[in-house]
Amino acid sequence: MRMATAARAELSLQDTLLPGGAPIARDVALGLLRRELGRFQAQVQRSFESQEIHGLGAARQLSQHMDGILHAIQDYAAAMVPPAPGAKLIDFALVATGGYGRGVLAPHSDIDLLFLTEREAGPRTRRMIEFMLYLLWDLGLKVGHATRGVKECITEGLKDATILTALVDARLLSGEETLFDAFLEAFTALRAQGLAPFLAAKRSERALRHSRYGQSPFLVEPHVKEGRGGLRDLQTLYWLARYAFGVRRMHDLIGPDSPGGGLLTEGEVRGIARAWDFLWTLRFHLHYVTGRAEERLTFDLQPVIAARMGYTRHGAQDGAERLMKHLFLTAREVVRLSRVLEPAIERAALGPPATRKGGDDGIAALGLAFADGKLVAAPPDRDFSREPVLMLRIVKAARDRNLEIHPLAIRALIRHSRQADRLRGDPEASKLFIDLLTGKDGAKWLRLLNETGFLGRFIPEWARIVGLMQFDTYHVFTVDEHTIEAIDVLQQIDRGELNEIAPVATELMGQLQSRRALYVAALLHDVAKGRGGDHSELGARLAQEICPRLGMSAEETETVSWLILHHLLVSQTAFKRDIEDPKTILDIADQVQSPERLRLLLVLTVADMRAVGPRVWNAWKATLLREVYWRVSEVLAGGMTVPERDVRVARAKEAAAAMLPAFTKAEAEMFLGLGYPGYWLSFDSETHARHASIIREAEADKAPLTVRTRVLADRAVTEVTVYCSDHPGLFSRISGALAVAGASIVDARIHTLTNGMALDTFWVQDNEGGAFDAPHRLARLSVLIEQALSGRLKITAEIQNVRREPARLAAVTVPPRVVVDNFASNTHTVVEVNGRDRPGLLHDVTAAISEQGLQIASAHITTYGVRAVDVFYVKDVFGLKVENERKLAPLRAALLEALTPPPLPGGALAPYREAAGPD
Repeated sequence: MRMATAARAELSLQDTLLPGGAPIARDVALGLLRRELGRFQAQVQRSFESQEIHGLGAARQLSQHMDGILHAIQDYAAAMVPPAPGAKLIDFALVATGGYGRGVLAPHSDIDLLFLTEREAGPRTRRMIEFMLYLLWDLGLKVGHATRGVKECITEGLKDATILTALVDARLLSGEETLFDAFLEAFTALRAQGLAPFLAAKRSERALRHSRYGQSPFLVEPHVKEGRGGLRDLQTLYWLARYAFGVRRMHDLIGPDSPGGGLLTEGEVRGIARAWDFLWTLRFHLHYVTGRAEERLTFDLQPVIAARMGYTRHGAQDGAERLMKHLFLTAREVVRLSRVLEPAIERAALGPPATRKGGDDGIAALGLAFADGKLVAAPPDRDFSREPVLMLRIVKAARDRNLEIHPLAIRALIRHSRQADRLRGDPEASKLFIDLLTGKDGAKWLRLLNETGFLGRFIPEWARIVGLMQFDTYHVFTVDEHTIEAIDVLQQIDRGELNEIAPVATELMGQLQSRRALYVAALLHDVAKGRGGDHSELGARLAQEICPRLGMSAEETETVSWLILHHLLVSQTAFKRDIEDPKTILDIADQVQSPERLRLLLVLTVADMRAVGPRVWNAWKATLLREVYWRVSEVLAGGMTVPERDVRVARAKEAAAAMLPAFTKAEAEMFLGLGYPGYWLSFDSETHARHASIIREAEADKAPLTVRTRVLADRAVTEVTVYCSDHPGLFSRISGALAVAGASIVDARIHTLTNGMALDTFWVQDNEGGAFDAPHRLARLSVLIEQALSGRLKITAEIQNVRREPARLAAVTVPPRVVVDNFASNTHTVVEVNGRDRPGLLHDVTAAISEQGLQIASAHITTYGVRAVDVFYVKDVFGLKVENERKLAPLRAALLEALTPPPLPGGALAPYREAAGPD
């Protein structure tokens, strides 16, 4: 293709010549070029940021201006490296390839150039090319370049699909037109040999790219260029169409007279255009904000770019969430367009498949047939628009018979997904859908129905969570993708694949009588997110409308609704309440009431948590969930009625005494007299015996401080036991030392003994959610605790040196919140604090509690991404609950102050700008 008429750079050959015709000095020419480059780059940026042009228009303008710069550079190079008498002034073709060849450039994109020669480049041509490249590099441009002859281009292209793809977009900038014509002729001959090798190469390249940048188009920090549903996927469609048919616009594929006989509809071409422009606009903002070729839309950039693009809060969604929903819907549209266009190109280029109806009476009876051994709707009488239930029949047949659905049938699924409206409440459709949901590989088929758009039409409430992002670092996926992941985890449990990770849930799965209700509850548990209010309560009400449409009985509907209402009950109890407190267990038992519901809740909780992200589930959390289940299960079974406190304490002391055969009677009595009732009810007999040994040894040695560590590999935690003299602020100092050591506290129990000593137990993990088990780190941890308690460790200063979170997370805000509950426990005031997690947060919060004159009995620490939710069971100095508002008001104020993080110097993007460096 010849160079299009462009908004030429104002610099021309005349500007590079002295009055006598000699070229100006190189440094002078470089200055002129630099000013011209800066002028048009600034002009495009101003036009873009004032919204005079969108991303695609800006990309084209940058490309056109760059054409002019390169033309001027080639002219200047020809003058600076004069030819021999009678020789051509320029004997090669300057060709743009890659994205630049398509006539689009991002602000910090590479410029891909091909210096096309007739034969091997001579000395003067090599000098000219070298001269041009050094000028481009001195201008600060990133240049990809190659010098090849026509035959060499074809040869190298056949060896390397990346080179071949770049040549698809080749565009003449200046120089030898006849040489470029020869290249076009050779390349056209190559394309005529068939699409198959190129198609296979692009599919392989795409698979590798998706495996690197994410198989899902719904990752919350997506790669706009290389991720699934991103620009590269759209470009792949263009490359295939260009290679197969020689077209340069998708619009050329509309209509019966177009190549392939009309592969796209007007609506699909408009969808491609919208996706192109939106993704290019997003990419321009990424480049301008970061000052580099940044293609990943990270958390810190999302609110900035949302504001630049005009996304503001609307209802329950803030601007960043609205931007991301638009992006995810665009990515889904790109995925759908790929499923529509790619098989159509393949069929048109490689020839239509042979379709047959016969061979399987069962398939024919369903209204289906085979094409190339894959399932399609039986032509010519059966199609999805007239008989939409075929869309579910074909998916079920593919699952049951282990067959593939033909790409053309998937294309029809996408094009006719709106017809799913007609299936709502249809008995056959509901039966088929529930069968797909609860049967083999249900998550796989749900994902297909979601990506094609069927699911959002069949269940309209689902459409509102498609592409819905929660702006936090806890959730890895959008709400719809997380839900499908939860279904996948349920099926892994069902198949016994998670027996080692979740043995109790695996065992319970086989005992369930309400399996259908469990799967539907998993499908709908987050369906009310994004509506404002409590999504559990709203979801429970929506389930009462949705379940009857899906053919669920009244009993099943009630079970699904109840499960959605309480789907967070088990996890919140395990991670935020003292499960040694009898009232905690009795409260959850009163809500559950049924062993079957308890089983359902546990399995649903495991599926929900494991579907959030790879780092959310760990052995410690699994242990806590199992403890809650077994304790509540005992109450529901009537095997334990939670006897009176004194009786339980007496039994605990008897069990502990039986574990102390090496103790003298006096030693044993001394230990048994140390603990208050809360201590004896907090640990098992083995732990009591271990504590007895620690205390006996410390008293014998008159040690002022004893620190013991124990790695619990099966729980993925390390237990740290500290025995020392009790004093106000002890918990705060120890937690500060643990933060300096790099340990994260996941649970803690604090006990003051009758001898005035403190016996505090902390369960800690490393930054990866595993046990804190390296010997040198454990030794350092003990030393830091001793230094903190002796006052030699400057905790506040040392915490500042602890590794900070990545800058990309700085924009995720967590409003501080304090909740005081005097009903959750009969003996303690429960204080819950919510805030942004940071090194030393627990130190600051517990210091504030101690300064208010309160004693901490136990602490339960949970983090959700960057959000910390810490719960403390506290009493006043007299051992009583804190119920007086005059004491609670200053406590809340002190905790809110402790939760408020220090401001980030230079604003949210300061670390990012520093990393970006100069342009």
